[in-house]
Amino acid sequence: MKVAVDRSVLLKSLGHVQSVVERKGTIPILANIKLDAADEQVELTATDMDMAEVERIGAAIDAPGTVTVPAHMLYDIVRKLPEGAEVRLEEKDGNVSISAAHSRFSLPTLPVDDFPAMAEGDLAHTFVLSAAECKALVEKTRFAMSTEETRYYLNGVYLHTAEQDGVSVLRAVATDGHRLARIQVALPAGATGMPGVIIPRKTISEISKLLEEGMGDVKISLSEAKIRFVCGSAILVSKLIDGTFPDYERVIPQGNDRIMEVDAGALAKAVDRVSVISADKARGVKFALDAGKLTLSASSQEQGHAQETLEVNYSAEAMEIGFNARYLMDVLSQIEGGTVQFVLGDSAAPSLVRDTADVGALYVVMPMRV
Repeated sequence: MKVAVDRSVLLKSLGHVQSVVERKGTIPILANIKLDAADEQVELTATDMDMAEVERIGAAIDAPGTVTVPAHMLYDIVRKLPEGAEVRLEEKDGNVSISAAHSRFSLPTLPVDDFPAMAEGDLAHTFVLSAAECKALVEKTRFAMSTEETRYYLNGVYLHTAEQDGVSVLRAVATDGHRLARIQVALPAGATGMPGVIIPRKTISEISKLLEEGMGDVKISLSEAKIRFVCGSAILVSKLIDGTFPDYERVIPQGNDRIMEVDAGALAKAVDRVSVISADKARGVKFALDAGKLTLSASSQEQGHAQETLEVNYSAEAMEIGFNARYLMDVLSQIEGGTVQFVLGDSAAPSLVRDTADVGALYVVMPMRV
């Protein structure tokens, strides 16, 4: 193999695929990516056996061929080469030489035949989402995924179809038991009858990186066991979590009747300031609501007391409720409109949070004792 490729093009693709590769793996070949050069393209492939990512880039091919090279080392080398450089890669005697400008490197290879291929199986359901729709489903739910390995079925985003006011929707849900995020878009053609699937946390992270590039439509194909995303020149295939997502509808409160509306940005800044004083790990912040006014407070024996007052739209009876500041900040960071709506019950009831600019978004935050 002998190829030449623009450094910025190679770096962008390596940035995607190398993050699939585990840094502390026990199988040597999985530390490598496969480079397959043919037909004026280089195809880069990485896998950790649960997920595989393939990306194609244009290149000048002097000699076609296929090699595997250490993923993170190649990425680090290309990242540190000068901008605008042309990177030349050439396989010779069990090594790949990398050269650009006045720099020369040589990396060992491993046999191509040892590189595993990830079978997709029959992906019976295929549909297309716009980049904006896919990004909303991923970005507005991922913060609520659990990181507890014992509750593995919460370590991802639950993608499924549902009915909302007689209309079919595609819905993404994530929860860690303390907060919940539910985002939905119109049901795309081809998604009817699809199984509900749990997309793993790492896969969500990787597709999020691809969506950052602002690519066009995203083609999604899935079965009960695997899912494939096609974004521009990148293909991401992943196993799904084999588990049952809990009945999340049971934790969405139905009887809350106290409504508060407030400027989302002002509330986020106030919560951030007041929570500085909180000594406990949960950074508890108390909300004291009265007609037209919200008083936020936090206190600790060691660090004193903090209080801030905001004007709000609230006319129900006075009440107090405590929240984990970080959980509130995570939800408020997803609000697109200027106004956020809290639908409250009592001090012990979960609170609904709605984005007044996005009817498809709904969040639930559990209260805490402060």
